Amino acid sequence: MTTAQPIRFATADQGEETARADLYGLLAALFAAPASLALLESIAAAPAAGEGVLDQSWRALTDAALLLRDDPRGGGEAARDEYERLFIGIGKPEVMLYGSFYLSGFLMEKPLAALRTDLAQLGLARADDVVESEDHIASLCEVMRYLIAFDADDAGDKGAPPLDEDAQLALQKKFFGVHMQPWVGEMCGALIRHPQSRFYRAVAVLAQQFFDVEAQAFDMD
Repeated sequence: MTTAQPIRFATADQGEETARADLYGLLAALFAAPASLALLESIAAAPAAGEGVLDQSWRALTDAALLLRDDPRGGGEAARDEYERLFIGIGKPEVMLYGSFYLSGFLMEKPLAALRTDLAQLGLARADDVVESEDHIASLCEVMRYLIAFDADDAGDKGAPPLDEDAQLALQKKFFGVHMQPWVGEMCGALIRHPQSRFYRAVAVLAQQFFDVEAQAFDMD
């Protein structure tokens, strides 16, 4: 077994793969913590391109970020309020962000143990300063970003065997199919339907459509 290392990322060189990795990275950031004012401004200022499904949901997200940025309380404060109301709260969160909850009905169950086994085989482990368990949607998006941006030439330095392009894609497909696809749609749906979800409704719509595109692409591969 390889030595587990904290999850770190490299930058992909290919345009489409860079876009995939960047979107996974953005979703990881948005689900991991309340959006900062700087992040809201960056999203609000991002240009739209094309007329596809993802482009429409991206425009909706930029509009939602603009509204949140201009909130009278201040964008950062408004983002923190919504994030804490939905994902933290008092007692049980309004919307769960953990795979084990959707797959087994409980937190810290067998799906998390299986995930940790697969992460160890990839030479990955939760960083010491991360308090959320590995089945948090933000952590899973980070892993997918890593698998896309993974530099095969540096594989040996990360404790993992070298992978060609086909093997790298197969690894992404397996990880997504086992640890994300069975439950992320239910999570996004819960967030979209929640009456107190405003900015995060737009985030969830984008995430849902992106995950659907990913699933379809992997099925066609």
